[in-house]
Amino acid sequence: MAHGQGRRTGEGRLPGDPTPRQVVERAIRVDHAGEYGAKRIYQGQLAVLRGTRWEGLIRHMQAQEQVHLDTFARMIPARRVRPTALLPVWHVAGFALGAATALLGHRGAMACTVAVEEAIDEHYQAQERELGEDEAPLRAHIAQFRAEELEHRDIGLENEAELAPAYRALSAVIKAGCKLAIKVSERV
Repeated sequence: MAHGQGRRTGEGRLPGDPTPRQVVERAIRVDHAGEYGAKRIYQGQLAVLRGTRWEGLIRHMQAQEQVHLDTFARMIPARRVRPTALLPVWHVAGFALGAATALLGHRGAMACTVAVEEAIDEHYQAQERELGEDEAPLRAHIAQFRAEELEHRDIGLENEAELAPAYRALSAVIKAGCKLAIKVSERV
């Protein structure tokens, strides 16, 4: 049998696959962590770019991330999901990433936004496919938030993200970091 194929068990799962409950728990846990990290990235960017013409754009994106974070924060106790133990790490890392990229100028901040949002787009797409039909409300939130994350990506691109110093390398490093943070936060 080819990799990924095999005899499925009861609910279409392979032995060792997460249960539907585990899929939901991981989604809520990691999405809460990711939205918290995004909030902190924008706080770091604002610490550097406050008072500039880009402050309004950053505040707009930050306000949307706060709505996303608040939504997942309500789900944590309502769905009895353990939050990630890594929130203190994402508190520092998110702010540091936002501030460091903003120190490169508005283009660096926008490059960070584009890279993060592209990684999140892939992540949210995968979650939408993985969540069962019985999770329609959660999937609807994810779809809405994904659309807003793509809006943020577009804002970054419209504001010269691709002209940031070492854009391709910076983008690749940030995306790799996001993907690692996603994998770790799902479980820890």
